[in-house]
Amino acid sequence: MATKRQQTMAKLTRERNVKEKRERKLEKKKARKLAAAEGGEPMVEVDEFGAPIAEGDEPLEATTD
Repeated sequence: MATKRQQTMAKLTRERNVKEKRERKLEKKKARKLAAAEGGEPMVEVDEFGAPIAEGDEPLEATTD
């Protein structure tokens, strides 16, 4: 009987990143669809990677000691 090989952490990370990217894309698509139905563009703040910043999330500040 053949044994299953354990997935590497790199593969798990890649798959998680793809899943998160697809979820962000779906959220953006829903927001655009909702904005089109309301007749305007939603005002959404985005971080440096283009991901929307949820309310309550504070951007990380670089501190120097």
